[in-house]
Amino acid sequence: MSVKMDNDTLAFGEENEPVKTLRHPLVTFLHVVFRALSVIIYLFCGAYGSGFIGSFVIIVLLLSMDFWVVKNVTGRLMVGLRWWNYIDEDGKSHWVFEARKGERQGRISTVESQIFWTALVVAPILWVLLFLIAIIRVNFRWMMIILIALTLSGSNLYGYVMCKIGKSEGITGSVKNFFTGLFQRQMVNSMTSYFSKSPPASYPSSTV
Repeated sequence: MSVKMDNDTLAFGEENEPVKTLRHPLVTFLHVVFRALSVIIYLFCGAYGSGFIGSFVIIVLLLSMDFWVVKNVTGRLMVGLRWWNYIDEDGKSHWVFEARKGERQGRISTVESQIFWTALVVAPILWVLLFLIAIIRVNFRWMMIILIALTLSGSNLYGYVMCKIGKSEGITGSVKNFFTGLFQRQMVNSMTSYFSKSPPASYPSSTV
């Protein structure tokens, strides 16, 4: 793991007076809309018993768009943070965290920053609550959607928290990466097993 800063940076707290208006209204809207729609559609489809396959595809698409937008656009523009993960030639995973500071950090809107962090934290909490409800109802099909949502939203939350605090990754991070990879493999195997099941064979009714 490495923390990378610009050459003209200052430490957090030394930036200029922050802006108190929305500087990127469209970006702020996109930061909220995809994750909000995924939760709403999940609740709507679950309550009204809509088809699982169609709901699964729509929600996963929304979650994927939310992950990409938050990781590559909204974090950089709204709070001046950026993170990514890459695999080196030896197959080792590396996390890279960047923080924009100095004069450019001072141009960040406090309103956008509050919206960014609120949405970033609230979404995983909601999915955890929905996961507990799915367990109580023994609804394993919908739990797959929740696990995908937790994986994507949790990755962004972890990445940006690490950008903010600038903490180096030690043994705890390595263990976390191991169990995260194991969890993702198990989730993919469960999804593959579910969709590859053949429908039960129908038998002709016996006549007396």
